[in-house]
Formats: sequence, structure tokens, C-alpha cells
Amino acid sequence: MTNKPGLERTFERTLFASRWLMAPMYLGLAVALAMLTVVFVRELVYYVPQVMELKAEQVILVVLTLIDLTLAANLLLIVLFSGYENFVSKLDIDAEVDRPDWMGTVDFSALKMKLIASIVAISAIDLLKRFFAISEMSADPVAVEREIYWLVVVHLTFVVSGVLMALMDWLSARSTKN
Repeated sequence: MTNKPGLERTFERTLFASRWLMAPMYLGLAVALAMLTVVFVRELVYYVPQVMELKAEQVILVVLTLIDLTLAANLLLIVLFSGYENFVSKLDIDAEVDRPDWMGTVDFSALKMKLIASIVAISAIDLLKRFFAISEMSADPVAVEREIYWLVVVHLTFVVSGVLMALMDWLSARSTKN
């Protein structure tokens, strides 16, 4: 224990305690997870009765939508648990509870990589859904081409960002070893 002046010690304790200001945000993410669950169930309930009338392409679009929602929910869980454990407090869960192996081991760098990988996957699924729906898009081929062009540009931006983040992490890890 260091002999710091009372004001400095109080200031540092206040700063350290301020991490709890993040707790309501993580609670908000839990509410957002519930919202995604409601949307997932709504989509499922809407399409299941129609399954016999849907064409194969429509079923694929529905499945891609459900996968998209699931990936977003997975991403939300990773951010929720990892963020809380990295920045607020360790989750005090009994050993008997079915705790995923990754919990408590995802640092900020790994969280960043999981985040960008999920965003790239979500973007790819959205792009694939748009390709499947080209025939149903507006009759203006120039507008369709422009929309597809920008979707590809955005997707490639996510991919390049992910590669650059991975490269930065790799370079950082190499410089730490030296």
C-alpha cells in the first residue's frame, strides 16, 4: 500500500468505481438481446405456416435472415459478457452453472476480432440476401446496380478493416515478444 495523499487516493477510487457506470449499458444490451429474440420468433412464426407455398429461394432468404439475427445475437452476447468481465467486474457464477469456455478468457483484442468477424459475416449474409432478391428489386437496373455496388464496397471495407486489425494485433504481439 502506498502512502498517497487522501485527495489523490479518493480521486483514484472514484475513477475506479466509475466503471460501474457501464453496468446499465450492459443491462441495455441484455434488453437488446431480448428484442432480437422477439424479432427472431416473429420471423419464425410468420414463415413456418407458409413453408409449403414458399419457393426454394424464398426459404433460403428466410434462413439467411434467421442466421443473420442469430449472428447478431451471438455478437451481442460476446460483447455483453466480455465487456462486462473486462471493464466492470468478473461474473461470480457457481462452478456448476453451464459457463461457456470462452467466458473470462476473451480480452479486448480477441473481442475486437470476434466483433469484426461477426460484422463481416452479417455483411456477407446481407449481401447474399440482396443477390438472391435482385429479381424482386426495383425495375430500375441502374438503381439496383448502384445498391449492389455500395453493398459490395461496404462489405469489402469491413473485410479490409478486419484484416488490418488482425495485422495490427499480430504486429503488436510480435513487438511485445521482442
